[in-house]
Amino acid sequence: MKRLVLILLVTAFTQQCFSQKHEFALGKNDFLLDGKPFQIIGGEMHPARIPKEYWRHRIQMAKAMGCNTIAAYIFWNYHEQNEGIFDFTTESRNIAEFIKICQQEGMWVLLRPGPYVCAEWDFGGLPPYLLKYPDIKVRCMDTRYMTAALRYIAALAKQVSSLQCVNGGPILMVQIENEYGSYGNDKNYLEALRTAWLKNGIKVPFYTADGPTAYMLEAGHIKGTAIGLDSGGSDADFTQASKSDPDVPAFSSETYPGWLTHWGEKWQRPDTVDLKKEVEYLLQHKRSINFYVIHGGTNFGFTAGANAFSPTQYQPDITSYDYDAPINEQGQATAKFFTLRNLIAKYVDYKIPDVPKAIEAIEIPAIDIKYMTTIWKRLPAPVLSVQPKPMEDYGQNQGLMLYRTKLIGHKSGKLKIWEPHDYALVFLDGKFIDTVYRDGGNWTVDLPKTASPNPVLDILVEGMGHINFAQFMIDRKGITDRVTLNGMTLMNWQVFPLPMDAAFVANAATQDRGISEGPGIFFKGNFNLTALGDTYFDMSKYSKGMLYINGHNLGRYWNVGPQQRLFCPASWLKKGNNEIIVFDLLQTESKPILAYKTLE
Repeated sequence: MKRLVLILLVTAFTQQCFSQKHEFALGKNDFLLDGKPFQIIGGEMHPARIPKEYWRHRIQMAKAMGCNTIAAYIFWNYHEQNEGIFDFTTESRNIAEFIKICQQEGMWVLLRPGPYVCAEWDFGGLPPYLLKYPDIKVRCMDTRYMTAALRYIAALAKQVSSLQCVNGGPILMVQIENEYGSYGNDKNYLEALRTAWLKNGIKVPFYTADGPTAYMLEAGHIKGTAIGLDSGGSDADFTQASKSDPDVPAFSSETYPGWLTHWGEKWQRPDTVDLKKEVEYLLQHKRSINFYVIHGGTNFGFTAGANAFSPTQYQPDITSYDYDAPINEQGQATAKFFTLRNLIAKYVDYKIPDVPKAIEAIEIPAIDIKYMTTIWKRLPAPVLSVQPKPMEDYGQNQGLMLYRTKLIGHKSGKLKIWEPHDYALVFLDGKFIDTVYRDGGNWTVDLPKTASPNPVLDILVEGMGHINFAQFMIDRKGITDRVTLNGMTLMNWQVFPLPMDAAFVANAATQDRGISEGPGIFFKGNFNLTALGDTYFDMSKYSKGMLYINGHNLGRYWNVGPQQRLFCPASWLKKGNNEIIVFDLLQTESKPILAYKTLE
């Protein structure tokens, strides 16, 4: 009883201190909280990648590793999916609530709102509706881009301005753009963003974040903002920052405990030797630090992005954002967590709390999955188009797009798609011919001869995530230019938008009592639960597609690996009957599906 009373008193005292107004300022070398040097020990996590039911638990986990601050990217396109319509309430979108929970748990906040964020998130957080403009330029003073960006800043500022520390909230700093020195050098653009935040009531200091190199800092930093280094772990890094702007403090705004993984790669699991060396350097020198990421979460639905460093390269990110982070995808403490917790404890002057109890996990025995129908029997009315256009021209972000035309003149030979973004299946008179994958630039298929006098060509294209970093971000989905057969441009197409969102899939995945015609098949099953818990659905017996549980899109799976299991939080399951829907692009035979307690 005495312990409970003590905990309640400490909690009340902490919340009272945090609800008071505070001044956060930039000294020459230090951050200053109410006039005293303050060392940020930050842990990054992204509300959109975490079911809202787990926000508090993940924040408590970061505090139990020794952090005093939460850094959070805000994804513009998660909140403005349709142009001019903002959502800060549904699913995991209530940013104000997330920030308030941070405050209730005694944590400060670094707000990272973009507009561009990278983060291995689709289009780096930018809304794909911008891509409907054929000549759009992003991350610069393009009028159309800036009109949209300023609208977003105004909308987000209304949600967060009252939560700044000067108003009694936990927000200490706001980042302007992200790693801009790796992309461009438009200082007018960066200044316009700072001015917009100021006009919309942001009073706390700003910071920029760039690699610790001279050209990146020169292009990406603006005077009077703190300097974030991605990452900073040596005297040389901080000396370089001081040369860029000697009158503001610098900190390691992204220290990497783990790393991202693309489809077809091995799991990225970096050694901890360099990490420990960097963190110890920062702690010894009283440098502020932010772990990117302390907890990654999940790229649910179609939110995963992609990388590309040449015109023909394409590296889509896996659905899991486990990132080999100290707190894994399930929210559990790893060995790396305890290594960092013990290291931080040597240097901080506050007591690190106990590690919270792990969320319950369950296994689910084999679920019987049955064929329902094919995508070919669920096509909407087509849109007529002289030549193919990208998905964004039809108001669609990702999912699938079917392009259909009759072959006139050439009817066999070398078919080339210019360009397939990102994965295409080619059919002739309903017969599957071959696949075309964007990566590598080999976009040609041998189209066989057919006895039909008027053969029909179908190209079913899957978007696998807009590029989120560097110079090739203008990345439209579907067929982005044209299709040729032996050099002849094919004209007059029917285009069928297939968004593959939960509503479309629920309507499509109904039994047709026909035979299994594939590929492009919907499968469905049901399973009963008497107890709930987090789980991972094992898709290793399937080929490539998407998985839906009770109307929630868990994300993409692909048998190229390394990921074979998709995370499902307990809050998306229910006692009694549950529904599972699989859409597979390639597989024609149903297989049972099991669920396990872990990612591997």
